[in-house]
Order: sequence, then structure tokens, then C-alpha cells
Amino acid sequence: MERGLLGLDPEVVAAARRLAARAAEPVIELARAHTTVAVERATLRLAGITGADSAHRSGDVPWVNRVVDTVREHCGLEHGVALPVFHALAEHDLGGLTELAEATAAGQVRYRVPSGRDRARAERAARAAVARGLRVVDRNRVRRERLVARWGDPPRRPWIYLIVATGDIDEDVVQARNAARAGADVIAVIRSTGQSLLDYVPEGATHHGFAGTYATQENFRIMREALDEVSREVGRYVRLTNYASGLCMPEIAVLAGLQRLDMMLNDSMYGILFRDINPVRTFVDQRFSRQVHARAGIIINTGEDNYLTTADAVEAAHTVTVSQLLNECFGHEAGLADWQLGLGHAFEINPDLPESFRLELAHALLARELFPEAPLKWMPPTKHMTGDVFRGYLLDGFFNLAGVLTGQSILLVGMMTEAVVTPFLSDRDLALANVRYVLGAAGNLWEDFRPEPDGFIVKRAKQVLSEAVDLLERIVEDGLLQAIADGTFGLMRRPADGGKGADGVVAKAEGYCNPAVELLEKGESR
Repeated sequence: MERGLLGLDPEVVAAARRLAARAAEPVIELARAHTTVAVERATLRLAGITGADSAHRSGDVPWVNRVVDTVREHCGLEHGVALPVFHALAEHDLGGLTELAEATAAGQVRYRVPSGRDRARAERAARAAVARGLRVVDRNRVRRERLVARWGDPPRRPWIYLIVATGDIDEDVVQARNAARAGADVIAVIRSTGQSLLDYVPEGATHHGFAGTYATQENFRIMREALDEVSREVGRYVRLTNYASGLCMPEIAVLAGLQRLDMMLNDSMYGILFRDINPVRTFVDQRFSRQVHARAGIIINTGEDNYLTTADAVEAAHTVTVSQLLNECFGHEAGLADWQLGLGHAFEINPDLPESFRLELAHALLARELFPEAPLKWMPPTKHMTGDVFRGYLLDGFFNLAGVLTGQSILLVGMMTEAVVTPFLSDRDLALANVRYVLGAAGNLWEDFRPEPDGFIVKRAKQVLSEAVDLLERIVEDGLLQAIADGTFGLMRRPADGGKGADGVVAKAEGYCNPAVELLEKGESR
């Protein structure tokens, strides 16, 4: 698509990015200075720990939770979990991390932070174990590249993104395969309601999720295998998406890398705003998770669309732009390339508002021109879906048309029963038919789309960008954490010392050791 239809002032765009970097820097430094229980668990998952304590009175407890919690109880996490764990492994002459976890549950291990030669030996062992895990991630990235070369990418953009989520992974497989055959390019397995607030990752295949299916390593493996089979059948590589968000964001990112997922929902502020997770916990966890995504070649999807479900989509349009710029900055700092930044935005303006479609075009085109190399994720209407399925189907058609006209990269399929009931298979089939019609009838209409230089669309886009710059200036002055506390994004007020998971944040001590962070930041695997 031709760039520059809006005639944006390069100096204004550059100023916006400079301000976003200044706003992000204190938060990045805060993230560098802290670790969390989830980061430490993710490190041990890379080192190879799996399984759960099925004998625990409260139900299955992942071994990784058992080990990290015990280390914290015995000697704290200020120095990281790697040194105490790999020192104990050698001290007790145990065969592996699972055996160590079993001994931990039996009360046979006392953890401590080693020093001298013991520290050096533990550090070498931890680094070697984590490096083995990263080599699996690296092999999966190469495997994806080879399969894309063999089977091919979808022949056109946008990629068609469809959600399946029955609660039962086996039924999800059936729906996902049929969706791919009907034209879906990306399958998103939406997560079971409330999983983002669990401070552990369930084990094994699951069949009892609520309005979604639990994100587990085994469920990832099952769905990836199924999509590989259907990719071979339809002659294009079908991508798999899940959610690296919530209290286990770093762990789920690691599991995604180990099982070759292709996209992950991963937003710097979504968990803070919409799940009331502690802001510091979220920023620490998202930095590590994005380092893993960068290494794995995973495309992230950010969550700016959610702001427009709680705030007015016209009045708050500039907050979406600000969040996109911040997500870009945080993503780059963690190592993500532009092609991995699936920045989000949405078609959520009240359709009864005069010129609503022109406003949508202005906002979508602004995002496209600000981030020309990013695979933008365009979200369908939900807030104003009323249950009138005919009106809803028409709105989704307008949404699809806006996506085509403005060169969006990833088009989440809208359904006429969206946000009203859980869509039936027939609803998904009709939704895909809507997309196919618009792409077939108007897929190249962007060639003829030229907004007037002084017209409504151009003026609106420039206004939103100007408002975004003004807001970024205030955020630089007051601080991003204060802006979040003030309800700047999505009208949600989240103080820095509040929210769930705050007790899982730990300030790093001098001598903190985490071989996963070191290897990820250096881009090494040994």
C-alpha cells in the first residue's frame, strides 16, 4: 500500500516517538531492577522442569511453583532462583529438576545462596540447562521458517484471524481445522475465563474451561500438531495464537516458544487496566516475556482495542496512539523487530454518530502510517453490537471494508453475535463469508483510495496525533505509573502499589543471577 496519504509532519511523528521513549525509560529501569516469581518460574521452565505434584491436598501444584516458593521461603529470590536450585541439585546429587522438586515437597532440601566455587559451579550448570531450553526455542523458529517456505504464507493481506474456544482442547481442534479450511489464516485459542489471575500454569490437556480453553503446554502441543496437519492439507502455514498475559505471562511465553506458537497476545498495560494486576509486576513480567518472544520469532498482539470498550472511541482515540507508541518502545527495548509488533486498534466508534465510518478510516489510516512495518491487528466492533444480527453483520462488513482500505495486516473476524452470546459454528461460517466477500469484491480498492489533503479524514488523523503528543508530554512530566493511576487509559485507575500479584515482585540484590535474562539479552544459547 502507498504510504503518506495523510501527509503527516515527520517532525511531529519524531517528537511523538522521542516523548514515548522518555515516558518509557523510568519504567524500563524499574523492570531491570526487579524480578518476579513468574520470571523465576519461567527460567526454571527453560531449564527443563515439568510436571505437577498430584498428591497435594489442594490439587495439582506445578513442580515449578513448589520449588520457587520454597526457595523464596528459605533464602529469598533477591539473588534469583537459579543459584539455590542448581547448588541444591549438586549438593544432594539428584538426577534432575523433577527429582529435586519431589525432594523439596518431601521437605528433604534446604535451599541457600551458594558462594565461592559452589556459586561458580551452580552458575555454570544453570546456564547450560537454560541454554538447552533456548536451543529448543531456536529450533522451533527455524522449523517455522522452513514450513512457511514449504507450504507458503496466505496469498494476500490481511491475514484472517479467527477465535475458537470451547473449553475442551479436543473440540477446539475440530473447530480450528474447519476454520482453516474455510479460510482462516490465524487460529486464536481464547483462554479460559479467569486464567490470567491464576499464579500458576495448569498441567496437561484440559476439557473443562469456561468461555475458553486453559493455556497449558500440552494444549499448545496438541493444537500446533493439528494446525500443522491442516496446513499441509490447505497448502499454507496456519498460525497459532494464545495469550501471554496475566500473572504467568513469562511462563506462558516460554511454553509458547517451546511449542512453536506463532503469535501471542502480549500488551504492556492490559493486565494492569483490565485485570487489576499490579503495574510493577506487569512491566517486569512483560519485559521478560517479550525477550522470549523476540528470540522465538513470535508476533505479539497488543491490546489497545480494549480501551475503546470502556472509554469513548472518539474522545479517547489519542490514548490508543499513545499506547501504541509505548508498546513499540517497550517492544524494541526487549528485542522485538517491527515485523513482530502486532499493535492493536479497533472499529469501536458508535455507528449512530455522524461520519462514524470516516472517523474509523482516519484512525485506522493513522495507525497504518505511524507504523508502516508493523503487522497491525484490526479488531471488530463489540461495544455497539446490540443483538440485532442483521445490523451487526452490516457493521462487520463496514469493519472489513475499513481494514481493506487502510491496509491492515491482521483482521480479527467479527461476528454478528459478538459480545451478546458465545458464537455458534454457523456464526463463524457466516463471518468468514463476510470477509471473503469484502476481500473478493474490494480487496484492491485501496489503490483508488485517496483522502483529500485538507479533507475530513486527514484533519481528523492529524488532530489525534497532536492530542497524542500533548498527552505524552504530560506523561513525561508526571510519569507513566502516575498516568495509569489517574485513569488515563481506558478510564481505569490503577495505583502503582495496588493490584494483584504485588507480593510476587522482588527487588534484585547485588549479585543477582538469571542465566535466561543474560542469554536472551546477549542473543546467545550457550
